[in-house]
Amino acid sequence: MAGQETRRVTLRNIHTSETLDAVYWERGRYIPEVMVEVNRVLRDYRTGDVHQIDPNLMDLLGSISAKVENRTPFHVISGYRSPHTNEAMHERSSGVAKKSLHMEGQAIDISLEDVALTHLHRAALDVGRGGVGFYPTSNFVHVDVGPIRRWQGV
Repeated sequence: MAGQETRRVTLRNIHTSETLDAVYWERGRYIPEVMVEVNRVLRDYRTGDVHQIDPNLMDLLGSISAKVENRTPFHVISGYRSPHTNEAMHERSSGVAKKSLHMEGQAIDISLEDVALTHLHRAALDVGRGGVGFYPTSNFVHVDVGPIRRWQGV
């Protein structure tokens, strides 16, 4: 029965070494206490600012995970970014959007230890939701729950 379905997320923040492996959705609803933990793990590690993460972003990660069949946590390169952090990053790199969805809790930069980056990128594109950026030199894939679009960075 669809109402009995559970959804799990497994994350490892590479900057803080914090991990989260938890069911975030069950019995037809997101679990508020777990979403608070998602917000904490995906906070702006530079400033400590915590922001609400869009639950649809966790669902997107779940769809990608189902496609690649990973057995390791998503390595989080960047989750939420405060406006201050995003502006500083934008000034240093043209690859950082001035109005990044990271500032809205709707984007995440990820890699997987047990999945080739090209396979992760292809899976994100195959899901067909949101934005997908491929950064092979920096070793991550950006995914977000904004409009469908794709690009390649460095």
